[in-house]
Amino acid sequence: MTEHDSDHIAHIHDDLHSHLPDEPALRAKALESLLVEKGMIDSAAVDAWVDAYSEDIGPRNGGRIVARSWTNPDFKARLLENASEAIKELELEQGHLMARENTEDTHHLIVCTLCSCYPMGLLGMAPTWYKMAAYRSRAVRDPRGVLEEFGVEVSESTRVRVWDSTAELRYLVLPQRPAGTDGWDEERLASLVTRNSMIGTHRDLSDRVASAN
Repeated sequence: MTEHDSDHIAHIHDDLHSHLPDEPALRAKALESLLVEKGMIDSAAVDAWVDAYSEDIGPRNGGRIVARSWTNPDFKARLLENASEAIKELELEQGHLMARENTEDTHHLIVCTLCSCYPMGLLGMAPTWYKMAAYRSRAVRDPRGVLEEFGVEVSESTRVRVWDSTAELRYLVLPQRPAGTDGWDEERLASLVTRNSMIGTHRDLSDRVASAN
């Protein structure tokens, strides 16, 4: 009888997953280049749409989750216990998901050291820097240095925890609710949440409050 070693199979899968190129992305890039060359589309317009989806449209689902956690303590408790089940209340699905809450004394940062595993259904398309080897290695070795480069100031007394996503498990950071948002409804609160804040490369959302008023 053939023996099945699940740990060995998982290791093989992770090894293959870390080396295989993102073929759909390569095909899309080749198609874009061809269409630009033929003058059928404008590369600047494509970049603008990509930026809009990455920064604004894509992260809306994640923003809804964060906003609900800010206004509903029971939901936040369920989210921190079992995020995969909790988000179903918002009619969202994301495999095996774990949420990590930022506090005054703890900051969370997400990375995928093997490739670029990422909760795309909640955060939209992964940013280019998230896929780069420099981020993937330095986020683990020097997370404070990486955060500084993103303009995130974390005091020495604040613990920085790094969470490594995999093909089976994804993470979502719950940023702290900024001051001055008492009485805001979920939709308005969700507009404050950025993709980077749910990755952990943006900590203080207070600068978003003024622009939302």
